[in-house]
Amino acid sequence: MGILDNSTNNIILDAVLTDKGREVIAKNEGFTIVKFALGDDEIDYTNISKYGRAVGAERIEKITPIFEALTNGNLAQKYRLVSISNPNLSRLPSLALTGDIASSVVTLTRNTQTLSNVTVTQTITQNEIIPVDLIDTTYEVKINSLFLQIDGQRPDSYDVDNTAKYNITRGSGTATSASGGTTITLGVRLKPISSTTFSTYSSTVGTNSYIRTFIRVTGLNSGAVAEFEARIY
Repeated sequence: MGILDNSTNNIILDAVLTDKGREVIAKNEGFTIVKFALGDDEIDYTNISKYGRAVGAERIEKITPIFEALTNGNLAQKYRLVSISNPNLSRLPSLALTGDIASSVVTLTRNTQTLSNVTVTQTITQNEIIPVDLIDTTYEVKINSLFLQIDGQRPDSYDVDNTAKYNITRGSGTATSASGGTTITLGVRLKPISSTTFSTYSSTVGTNSYIRTFIRVTGLNSGAVAEFEARIY
């Protein structure tokens, strides 16, 4: 669902069924809306720091272009809003990436480096302690199943875009960060790729040819998101 026109005082909504919704209707399985989510993918919050809270909020409301509703559920609402019970919360947790990663990029090669380990750590700024209700015990990981898999894990689902979704639970006894956040380690494993497949999906930058794909990690309690690139040589 998307708001298409905010140039007047009227609110005009555009609602469409996703591919999954049309599939359910085609199977005659019944169609009932049991929950919904809101997102702020389009919002540029730097307006607040540039113009102040009052003017910045007004600019966001009046001049922000809003995406049209998308039928592909994987492309819609990449940044969903979360409900938080603590009225005094001033900061939200974020996800930090360490391990076999540099500048948010992991490198894999078909002949030698077929595994890279990336540690995801839940942190918060100003040395604060993460509230209990925002500590992530489960992380959702989305990865391109054509080229990659998470070592030692089984996907919970696949979609038509070849995206595999993993729900990875923080193991018992796993150490927490100084702020009380959790950590998980992802073994990003390269699948066997033929020369034909590599030629089909790779791009040449300078003298190097590589496949470029992305991995997205979301903390299911906090809503914090970290996305990093995988380059396959």
